[in-house]
Amino acid sequence: MPNVQKSAANVHDCQKENSVNEKITILYQRLSVDDGNSNNESDSIQNQRRILEEYAERNGLIPYINIHDDGYSGTVWNRPGWQKVIQEIKSGRVQTLVLKNLDRMGRDYLRVGLYMEMFREKKVRLIAVGDGIDTFEKDDDFTPFRAIFAEYYARDCSRKIRAVKHSKGKLGKPMSANPPYGYMKDPTNKDKWAIDTEAAAVVRRIFEMAIDGMGPNKIAQKLHEEKIERPSYYLAQRGCGTFKNIYDKEQPYSWSDTSIVHILEKLEYAGHTVNFKGENANFKNKKYVPKPKEEWLIFRDTHEQIVTEEMWELVQKLRQTRRRHDTLGEANPLTGLLFCGNCGAKMYNCRSVTAPIFDVYDCSTFKRTQGTVTTKCKTHLIQTKIVKQVILELLRETNGYIRENEKEFIACMQENTALKKTDTAKVYAKKIAKNEKRIAELEKIFRSLYEDKALEKITQTMFDEMSAGYKQEQEDLKIQTSQMKTELNTFNDETASVEKFLKLIKKFTDFDELTPTILNEFVEKIIVHESEWSEGRNPKTGRGMGTRSQKIEVIFRFDFFCVFD
Repeated sequence: MPNVQKSAANVHDCQKENSVNEKITILYQRLSVDDGNSNNESDSIQNQRRILEEYAERNGLIPYINIHDDGYSGTVWNRPGWQKVIQEIKSGRVQTLVLKNLDRMGRDYLRVGLYMEMFREKKVRLIAVGDGIDTFEKDDDFTPFRAIFAEYYARDCSRKIRAVKHSKGKLGKPMSANPPYGYMKDPTNKDKWAIDTEAAAVVRRIFEMAIDGMGPNKIAQKLHEEKIERPSYYLAQRGCGTFKNIYDKEQPYSWSDTSIVHILEKLEYAGHTVNFKGENANFKNKKYVPKPKEEWLIFRDTHEQIVTEEMWELVQKLRQTRRRHDTLGEANPLTGLLFCGNCGAKMYNCRSVTAPIFDVYDCSTFKRTQGTVTTKCKTHLIQTKIVKQVILELLRETNGYIRENEKEFIACMQENTALKKTDTAKVYAKKIAKNEKRIAELEKIFRSLYEDKALEKITQTMFDEMSAGYKQEQEDLKIQTSQMKTELNTFNDETASVEKFLKLIKKFTDFDELTPTILNEFVEKIIVHESEWSEGRNPKTGRGMGTRSQKIEVIFRFDFFCVFD
């Protein structure tokens, strides 16, 4: 059903009504941009209505009803008001359709022509007051050209708007007219975003729940239970957002998992502007076509963060691992963190609530090929509770040590960083300087070759052959230099990593329980090696004999690792 408040069919009968069975006149108005009138109806719609009602009164076109679309482009045909017009015409109730101008119907000359043909078949009189069109009196030979000009106008406007948006996008200004949920336009600068405190708190909580191991569907259910307004409803109630004219008022808390995913994937919440993520196919087809990430333009630190970049990246990593819910109704929080020490594959979780009760991880390569002729890798079976105990013990020891010896810990980590830089950074620095010098020399050679070609000292074939080798050499040097600079930046960022780790570990007062939040915040990956037996294995049965030991490497985030036997 169309929305009766705005951008929809606002239908009311004229006071001069006759019999219910008598055919009616429809006065249709459309405006492509809502001007935000306090009466929820634009001045232009009011003016169109006044003109059409005066015309209908003067020419005896009664009874009539008014139907309008406020805030809809003429290139869009699924407008609720227009669909109501077509529905009424198909029902046979309509005698006359009155518009201010033909372009109020739409700006696609083929569609306009098809609808006009339908009106002729239904014996519906079409009047465009401003254009002097009245199909009851005579056909206007110029009518098809009016429709074509209307479409060209829409095409030209679309081209100009797209050019302006591209220009803004390349300068790092937001291309979207509406800031994402959690932000609002800065009152002092329309090209900047400011924090919307209430919505930002919800966004931050969504990220925290994701880190706590909750999936999009569970997060949506939780927000619904707590009666948190969904983004489209929240924004529409404040006169903002894309759907401020069309939204379901009856379902204010109906969050969907799609909305949650959209929020979790939005890099803008980390304080960056991301442009050219997609575009409409053309001015007629409003379908959004996403672009590959390689074509995005990312401008960093353009507005205040709602979540830290580390938090955003952690959520993206967690979302890459599919967590299946088992008979317990929940996913194991360690899934996606354990890897085989031999083949490097992820480890599978197997657990059961029935006897015999077990909860273990094993190498996925071994599990897939076990019992076949081509069995690969070996079992790395380990109990989940042991892994959790190891991690919790390491965190407790690390936390206790840092709280008592913070300066020594920082000095130790800085010393390790210095050792790494001593062995590598000096070599890289010399190599980078040498590469950049050679790249500059190649630039001079290119210019010289261009001049020789322009002066016809060498032929095009000679130029192509000579420049091809130089060009390839230059590209190789640029790639190599970029890689070395990236590694050097990693070394330089390790001091910041120490500070981030300290800040993170101080965030928790104790480590009594290994919660999903603690696990995901601290642990990058866990490498499980094959178990060893003190007396080897029985040659007949292959079973281990004596005492069993197994090495586990726990790699914390921010490049810290521990080894536990």
